[in-house]
Amino acid sequence: FIILSMENKLQDSTRYSGWRYTFVSLGNRDFRLLWFGMVCMMGGFQMQGVAQNFLVYEITGSAKILGLVSGGWAFPMLCLALFGGAIADRMDRKPIIQISQGISVIISLSVAVSILTGTVTWVYLLVASALQGTMFAFTGPARQAIIPQLVGRDLITNSIALNSAAMSSMSLIAPAIAGVLYAVIGPEGVYFVMGGLWLIAVTLTTAIHKPPKFAKPPSSDIFRDIKAGLSYVLHDTQILVLLGVMLVTVLLSMPFQFLLPVFVKDVYGLESEAMGLLVSMIGLGSLTGSLIIASRGRSRRGLLVIIGGFLSAISLMLIALVPIYWASVFIMVLVGLGNVAPMAIITALIMERSDEQYRGRMMSIVMLMWGLIPLGVLPLGFSVDIFGGRETVTFMGIAMFVIFSLILLTQSRLRGIQ
Repeated sequence: FIILSMENKLQDSTRYSGWRYTFVSLGNRDFRLLWFGMVCMMGGFQMQGVAQNFLVYEITGSAKILGLVSGGWAFPMLCLALFGGAIADRMDRKPIIQISQGISVIISLSVAVSILTGTVTWVYLLVASALQGTMFAFTGPARQAIIPQLVGRDLITNSIALNSAAMSSMSLIAPAIAGVLYAVIGPEGVYFVMGGLWLIAVTLTTAIHKPPKFAKPPSSDIFRDIKAGLSYVLHDTQILVLLGVMLVTVLLSMPFQFLLPVFVKDVYGLESEAMGLLVSMIGLGSLTGSLIIASRGRSRRGLLVIIGGFLSAISLMLIALVPIYWASVFIMVLVGLGNVAPMAIITALIMERSDEQYRGRMMSIVMLMWGLIPLGVLPLGFSVDIFGGRETVTFMGIAMFVIFSLILLTQSRLRGIQ
């Protein structure tokens, strides 16, 4: 019903603003296939986090090894994302997505077989995690950059917000499903299910019509393409401002989720099971925020970015000032709402502003921002050890509030972006 309704709205209007247009991008057949494929990919990735972490800890009993394997995907993604963006601007993007998804299927099934045969080790799982990070480095920029080719410029914000909504939904649903499956059919069963989900993603992507061609850079050394992409960013002050605002959120707000165990144990005096509800409420806030952004179309997006930053700042200060668990449950919704606005809207604005032949490289820089989140945890972790959890989060909130106040006062162009 939603899809048929959106197909009619695509024919009836070009404005795409209001709640009735929240899902309008899904009226586009090719984006719909890409979106459902992304749902399957993210569902599998979220399930992998549960199955992999449980399995590693069962094998080793070591929290250090668990942390190493859990973050094994981040390093190759940081190292290779710029290459992935350059390749996405040199080649047709659909085959890149298909190949990366296909390799993910092979990785998942190989891990499942190794568990069945009793040959799995934590090193094997670390290698699998690193290979997945490599695939994300290439498929991420291509998947984001193909969206304007499918939906057109007017629906970029709506489609990016719907992607964010899908990721938030999977972060709420998939881990719980994986936990149940792990108990019922074992870790190998979860990996087989993941392989099936990623195979569905390959099938859906294959059914997408060939996107319109775009002007590709002349054949040259890939390092020159990367340099050209970085130069493109440096010569566009608006993109630099947008990336700077995103960086503030990445370093001062997004890492808070990694500090939740400190609050659950040391501030609220509870055990690990109390953390699940807090994480879910952040996901609920992100989902709600994504749908709000999708419904607004291209209305006052620059101001929404700034409001999101202030909302994150105030939420962090409230968490630090009100050390009550059930109060924090509701505040977490505000954290999710605040974080999604800068991240989703800025991604869309950068994509709109960029020339088609540079969009892959621009999205690779956005991916680098996401990859910096774990790095932002390190200094905050030291601060927690020295000053305490509530003091550290208070500093994060105040710093964000001051920076976004400066942005509000000095960046009139950002405030005025529609």
